[in-house]
Amino acid sequence: MSLLKSASLVSLLTLVSRVTGLVRELLIASTFGASALTDAFNVAFRIPNLFRRFFAEGAFSQAFVPVLAAARAQHGAAPTQLLIDRTATVLAWGLLVISVLGVAGAPLLVWAMASGLQKNPHSFDVAVLMTRWMFPYIAFMSLVSLAAGVLNTWKRFAVPAATPVLLNLCMIAAAWLGGPWFRALGIEPIYALAGGVLLGGLFQLGAQWLALKQIGLVPRIGLRWQSLRQSWADPGCKSIVRLMGPALLGVSVAHISMLINTQIASHLAPGSVSWITYADRLMEFPTALLGVAMGVVLMPQLALARAAGDGAKYSAMLDWGLRLVVLLALPCGIALVAFARPLVAVLYHYGAMTGHDVQQITYALMGWGVGLVGIVAIKVLAPGYYASQDTRTPVRVAIMVLVITQLLNIALVPLFYQAANAGHAALTLSIGLGALINAVWLLLGLLKRGSYRPEPGWGAFGLQVLAACSLLLGFLLWANGAFDWTQLRDDSLRRIGLLALILLASAALYFAALWAFGLKLRQFVRR
Repeated sequence: MSLLKSASLVSLLTLVSRVTGLVRELLIASTFGASALTDAFNVAFRIPNLFRRFFAEGAFSQAFVPVLAAARAQHGAAPTQLLIDRTATVLAWGLLVISVLGVAGAPLLVWAMASGLQKNPHSFDVAVLMTRWMFPYIAFMSLVSLAAGVLNTWKRFAVPAATPVLLNLCMIAAAWLGGPWFRALGIEPIYALAGGVLLGGLFQLGAQWLALKQIGLVPRIGLRWQSLRQSWADPGCKSIVRLMGPALLGVSVAHISMLINTQIASHLAPGSVSWITYADRLMEFPTALLGVAMGVVLMPQLALARAAGDGAKYSAMLDWGLRLVVLLALPCGIALVAFARPLVAVLYHYGAMTGHDVQQITYALMGWGVGLVGIVAIKVLAPGYYASQDTRTPVRVAIMVLVITQLLNIALVPLFYQAANAGHAALTLSIGLGALINAVWLLLGLLKRGSYRPEPGWGAFGLQVLAACSLLLGFLLWANGAFDWTQLRDDSLRRIGLLALILLASAALYFAALWAFGLKLRQFVRR
């Protein structure tokens, strides 16, 4: 399967996941609104997600996939299966210890994540209890990440891309059915969401385990102490652990920034954590469709090219990925900045969600939009380092960007808070600007070491995209001001129809402009 077909398949399945994710967020927003209790849930959910990204999509995947791809290319089936078994054994034992510590230390974790919740003792206690219930979610998702790494290396992209839908469906059921049921029983309805998260993690793990069984690669996890000792001594596992060190630091740096931002938001106006979270869900839509899809497809292929010593193929795949980032992420970023209010109003302005909430989420979303190109580009550029088993360089860059991001917070949060009582929007803008700096830094590093050699035609390509984006920007600014999107709340069908029509017209305008300016999209299929 070609890179484009693989990326398209992952994008399509990710689209389904993100659509169900938006339905999930819409239902949660309309049912629970933005309050101290939703802040408590978002903090509690963010804690296991933070650790999940340490041990799953983040450090573990960055270390595991290149080693697995090299083992498959150089050693064959039996040693590769042994590597999978022993890696799963070490990971499972580590997750058991972390889960026990996480459940016991939940009050400290909640305080470290959002001490501002203590202004409302009830919401703080709710966050602690939900953290304890949801913490085992990281164990499920870390094993899901191991399974996904194996499946993606074997070019089985469909199941890993589709299983997040199961989490969304479980949380939808929890909000729609579980919340009213808990209320009838006299239990705080927000607790139903915690149950949905845990059930969703279990279902995702089951689906991926079945997919591994179909290709005969189900890990055999050693339950005895002797098995753990043998696994820990395995050279492949040692390589993964060695690579995980810098990668873990890199992921930690990124999430330290998120931790600091959550702390700051918890001390701002009530609802600030939820406003950022709702905006983040919208921003993740293009990020997942573009960045995550290309990163998932490129990572194992780049690693295989490196293992085979094919530098030309390695560089060509990076070039292809970066052109797609410019072609698709730039117009999406423009839409998030110029057309944020209609997107937020149509998706969230129902039930308990107020017009004030819409405006505050809009501010946060515009901050994310500024950095969208950088956020997506990192998903292509960072695998260029990880595939070469270089996890140190991205860490050094991330540490410097963390410092820059917090300096931006110091400057922008008071300014935004005084100007529009929107200090939370400064937090998303700082991360967006930091992502742009991070992407440029990584790109310059690949160019300097000669790993990436841009292919001819970038100048003309860039001018064609910029010209089409200028037309798109003008159209979206007109559409943003032509209708009162919050006043259309009582006519929801008309508002949804208008949004769909404008988005379709925007896509048609953009690609027609590209064609008129001479860009041949077929080149991306050939490449």
